[in-house]
Order: sequence, then C-alpha cells, then structure tokens
Amino acid sequence: MQSLERRLERMVVGVFSRGSRMNIRPIELGRRLVREMDDQRSVDVKGRRVVPNDFTVQLSPKDFEGFAEISDVLQTELIEAAREYARSEGYHFMGPVKVELSVDTEQKPGRFEVLAALRQSSEAPGLGAGSLVLPSGQRIPLGDTPVTVGRLSESTIPLNDQNVSRNHAEIRPNRQNYVVIDLGSTNGTMVNGTRIHGETALSDGDIISFGSTYVRFEAS
Repeated sequence: MQSLERRLERMVVGVFSRGSRMNIRPIELGRRLVREMDDQRSVDVKGRRVVPNDFTVQLSPKDFEGFAEISDVLQTELIEAAREYARSEGYHFMGPVKVELSVDTEQKPGRFEVLAALRQSSEAPGLGAGSLVLPSGQRIPLGDTPVTVGRLSESTIPLNDQNVSRNHAEIRPNRQNYVVIDLGSTNGTMVNGTRIHGETALSDGDIISFGSTYVRFEAS
C-alpha cells in the first residue's frame, strides 16, 4: 500500500505543478481500488485468493474532464498499483487487469464510484493472468499461444544477442501454470540463475535469462 501511495503521489506532484484543479486526488482512486480488491476477494477451487481485475471508475463530467490530460498515464499507474498490491497480498487475478475512467452524469463533483468485477481470461481460462516484463518495461501478455524467444525475426520476443540461439526457448501454458522450455539452445536458459533442463514451471517474480537478456515473469 505504501508503494502504491508513493507511485500515485508522484503523479499528483506533476499534475498539480501544472496548475490543474482537481476535486479528486489520484491516490483516492488507488485506495478505493485496492479496498475493492480486499472487500471482494474470494477463494477459487485451487485454494487461491482471487480478486477483481476489471475496474470502472465513475466520475462526474467535471472530474472526468479534469483527469483528461493524464487519463492514459493514470490508468496505467492504477493497473501497475493493482498488480503490485496483489503480489504483496498473495492475491491472484483471473485475467488481465483493466481500469477504465467513465462519466456518470449523476455523480457530483468530488465524488466517485469504483465498480469492480472478476473477468476470466478468454485466452487461457483457469490459468489466471500472466505476462513477461522485458528490460525495456514492455509487457508481453501470456495466453494459450506459446511465446517464442530467439534471434529469428519472427520470434515473439526477437533478441539481437549472439549468446541467444535462433530458436532459443518458449513460454507456454500447461494445465496448472506457465512453463518455460529450452529448445536445445547453445548457451541454455536460466531461471533465477539456474540452468533449466526440460520443462520448468514459473512462479510469480521469476527471472528468466536468455543470453544476456533478463525477463521477469509475473503471474498476475
């Protein structure tokens, strides 16, 4: 929660320094969002604590307009904050996290509502959400289609690294989780510093290395 507040407070400083007049501070949205996660958590058939991953923030027309300049960045920050909070609390999402700002003409300025729902991933039902975070910060969502890694330009993640083979590795779902498989590469694939052999299941926060490139796996 403290990390979430620091993240959104940095945004507040930038926005208010430009003279923007807001009735609602972004941190208020973040606090309400994680409160909805806490209030609506449940336990799935695997014993995991699952929480909403689809959020709609209903704002008055005036407040919606006030956020217009930073709406895209705000939504991205709220999504990242939700993921971070879920990891810290051991929560799981059933699909990608989405945050949408919408206009509610019945809402008074300075007030807002957050509608939260569990939306299962349409690509990998039952697995929950998963993604790979590249060194650039780019996020590659995982579904039921294998993600390939290698020097070939047609790879999902093409790497210009002489220590990486043309067809180096792939990440794909199995019945329970996501796994990484080395495809007989010359220099191997490592997970958390250990070279893998065969199929290796991934856990949230695992660091996968292909040559000199490091990728983080996030389960939510």
